[in-house]
Amino acid sequence: MTATDELVPTDPSEVVPGLNRIVVRSAQLGLQPMIMEKDVEVPLRDGTVLYANVFRPDDELEHATVISADVYGKDSVHVAFAGKTLGTMLGSYECSPFCAWEAPDPGYWVPHGYAVVKLALRGTSGSVGHVEIGTSSEARDYYDAIEFLATQPWSSGAIATNGVSQLATNQWRVAQLAPPHLKAMIPWEGRSDAYRDLRFHGGIPETRFGRFILGTLSGRGLTPGSTVENIVEAMAAHPLWDDYWEDRSGDLSAITTPMYVGASWATMGVHTRGTIEGFRQSSSPEKWIEIHGRKEWETYYSRERVERQRRFLDHFLKGDDNGFERTPRVRIEVRESFYEGLTRFEDEWPIARTEYVPLYLDATTMTLRDEPPAVAGEASYEATAEGRPEGGVSFTHVFGEPTELTGYMKLRLWVCTDAGDDLDLFVGIHKLDHHGREVHFPDFNHVESGRVSTGWLRVSHRQLDEARSTPYQPWHAHTELLPVSPGELVPVEIEILPSATLFHAGEAVRLQVRGTEIPLDRIVGIAPERWPNRYRHDETVNHPASHHRIATGGGHDSHLLVPVVPPRAPAAGRGSSNDKGERQ
Repeated sequence: MTATDELVPTDPSEVVPGLNRIVVRSAQLGLQPMIMEKDVEVPLRDGTVLYANVFRPDDELEHATVISADVYGKDSVHVAFAGKTLGTMLGSYECSPFCAWEAPDPGYWVPHGYAVVKLALRGTSGSVGHVEIGTSSEARDYYDAIEFLATQPWSSGAIATNGVSQLATNQWRVAQLAPPHLKAMIPWEGRSDAYRDLRFHGGIPETRFGRFILGTLSGRGLTPGSTVENIVEAMAAHPLWDDYWEDRSGDLSAITTPMYVGASWATMGVHTRGTIEGFRQSSSPEKWIEIHGRKEWETYYSRERVERQRRFLDHFLKGDDNGFERTPRVRIEVRESFYEGLTRFEDEWPIARTEYVPLYLDATTMTLRDEPPAVAGEASYEATAEGRPEGGVSFTHVFGEPTELTGYMKLRLWVCTDAGDDLDLFVGIHKLDHHGREVHFPDFNHVESGRVSTGWLRVSHRQLDEARSTPYQPWHAHTELLPVSPGELVPVEIEILPSATLFHAGEAVRLQVRGTEIPLDRIVGIAPERWPNRYRHDETVNHPASHHRIATGGGHDSHLLVPVVPPRAPAAGRGSSNDKGERQ
């Protein structure tokens, strides 16, 4: 193709196996010519062959490489499948027709001098095998692919991983193996702890979203003759933390790769916890994180985000002296309302100046108090009354001055059941405006009627790993069961996932505790049967018709521990630059 040729965009259906010269309609850069090599063979150490699509500039140069890998099919078209499954709730964003599911868009990266590889993992897109997501064996396959691709004539040998969700999850796993040519990583919203982040929330089995994802593979990238792990059977066989889950999580502290991490307050129940923990637990001396409160793909594909990603990769893959190393290590959005918030820079996470303040539950007034109530009280609710008011209780605290809650909350409860030997607890944190109306935020899987934060606990899983727990983040061991007797009041500590929210004077935080799912408010303009797949917990241990009782006051220190972040003290003679934010 010459400079005088008229550019006509290529449709993905026109591509054939082997080398193709294509024109991609880039969402950011217009029509862009490039090479696409379809079905490139990638050999593994055991003789298995994986297949990849490679997009690269039409020249003879060596290029830094961005790679993503998953089991969803390397020829998937992100905009087509996303629109089909979630429709209008995705938000406003564009990517090219050659952008695969949740992957870096070649329409953006190739014109900037990168090769883009979309790798299909074992059992998909032509390779035959058994699909087990996030295992050490899958990580070894990814390692082999990175090292093979680094030796190709179009590669400079500098490779970065990049991608969303499962494409981020497998980055946490392969980086633990330290492939020599892996120079950087961009894990954008993906779990790192297979047990705690998705399969068992607080020890309660998740019964919808994780199973839905695996159930879609047969219609996406699965190769005929391949098999997929039966996650229902696996969860039944491994209800507690054991070697099975260890293999699907590994040791995050083994990671030393430079990383730019994308996290969100809006993907609780699947990505929030694991992404932030991956950042915290890794040993990488050069690591950055930004945590937003908006929709997942809309944020990842936004021009602002891809420009930041590119500055990071230009620095670590191309050696560009662009000053990226001076970028503040932590960038967070403190939310005020739906798509309204302030972005601020910090030096660390969690924020060191955080003041952890207990708000004590008072069952006599159903409030959260600054001081322990002197009078004992008891609140109760029906354990199995899903979707009905009698199925939960709420406690409210009104702020007298502007208060920022950013970080980890913890709920300590004295609780019991009047029937059965166990109970499941569902916890929601909500923001109310000065009229008492709930302020909604983006939530799991692009839901628009979400809350501030969420927590769960199966009470028989209340044992803590004392070595990993902190005063503000309980870490449950999940290695043995501690049943209770009817009427036995026991103290529990519930991890509430990290969040960042500003409350103005007169606004309130509301704590909700239930025995079943916390219901969503109506999603504007969409019938309930068309709501996107969200997490569910249909296999609870709550005894039919039982009641849960929460004890407050009188020696029972039930309280919500909240992370109050005061303004940073100004440096001598001037204000701190990290106090300044960007209105989003």
